[in-house]
Amino acid sequence: MVAVAELWETLSHAIHAYTGLSPAAFFTAVAVAAAIYHLVASFLAPPPPPPRYRDSVPEESEPLPPPVQLGEITEEELKAYDGSDPKKPLLMAIKNQIYDVTQSRVFYGPGGPYALFAGRDASRALAKMSFEPQDLTSDISGLGPFELDALQDWEYKFMSKYVKVGTIKKSEVVSEEAADVSSSNTENAPENHANVAETVPKTEGDAKETDSGAKDEDVKEKRSDDVVAKEE
Repeated sequence: MVAVAELWETLSHAIHAYTGLSPAAFFTAVAVAAAIYHLVASFLAPPPPPPRYRDSVPEESEPLPPPVQLGEITEEELKAYDGSDPKKPLLMAIKNQIYDVTQSRVFYGPGGPYALFAGRDASRALAKMSFEPQDLTSDISGLGPFELDALQDWEYKFMSKYVKVGTIKKSEVVSEEAADVSSSNTENAPENHANVAETVPKTEGDAKETDSGAKDEDVKEKRSDDVVAKEE
């Protein structure tokens, strides 16, 4: 007991000598500092680690249906597969080749960054990386070599990632030159028939005239022979 009292007396003198505080004030300050430290540490502590995968319950997602082969369809029919109907596959075409991009609905579906390309052949827009309405077409005429290379890269990407399900049916377009030739032949046909009709009678007439002339010559020769015989 005496030893404890002597130890406390010595500690009190030391606290007062080094801090200038009484023992009660010193220990109160220490307690407040400890409380502040724990409070600040609780705010700065890192968040708890996320639960392990085996402890969490994964969300069940419906598997995607297998791609359906469509064969040859028109560009108008392709518009029905732009993602607006969730029951239909999401399709997109490059260079007249149709691919099923349903697995990338987040990119090509409604609200996606490339939703404008869905349900159509947007080869020109992909080559130019353009979102302008006039470029949302399959016409790639007039593109430069760099744009054609970019389009080729897109096609390789689609060929390696997505399933080809059909092709776009192109309607046959008669060229203006062929139409003009056909129209010209049609207009000239009556004239050609008329020329043939005129040629045939003339030919027959010439033949009759020739035969008549030959007969006249024979008659003249015969009369000449008769005159000679009488003179003799």
